[in-house]
Amino acid sequence: MMSTLKSFVIFLLWLYFASSIHAKVHVRVINMLRDGRSMNIHCQSKDDDLGNIILKNGDETEWSFSDNFWGTTLFYCDVQWENLNYHFDVYSNARDHKRCHSECRWMISDYGSLYGYDQESGKWNSFPLKPMRAS
Repeated sequence: MMSTLKSFVIFLLWLYFASSIHAKVHVRVINMLRDGRSMNIHCQSKDDDLGNIILKNGDETEWSFSDNFWGTTLFYCDVQWENLNYHFDVYSNARDHKRCHSECRWMISDYGSLYGYDQESGKWNSFPLKPMRAS
């Protein structure tokens, strides 16, 4: 009886971890610069380069991925408009696993403001956009 219970508990734990590893995370980044300003965005991870995309004001880009087994998934983006160049981590497992476990929504607005939606609290929070040197 105890062996059967132990096996069942191990099976349930395995099932839980297996399902959480393959859960998809959906990422959306929207341009809210206003005044008709477009921005160039280039997002990538160690394994995937999503290429350069031009987002018109109000447009968004989106993609999905599965977090890796080790919990080290990192996607980052470089954004540019006018003569401004910024960088930000769009998904870092350490920071975002709970904050946006199934959907990471980002909004870039005037003056280099970056806002990320927190699924746990239901609120938009401010995040840093790191200035980059123009290339």
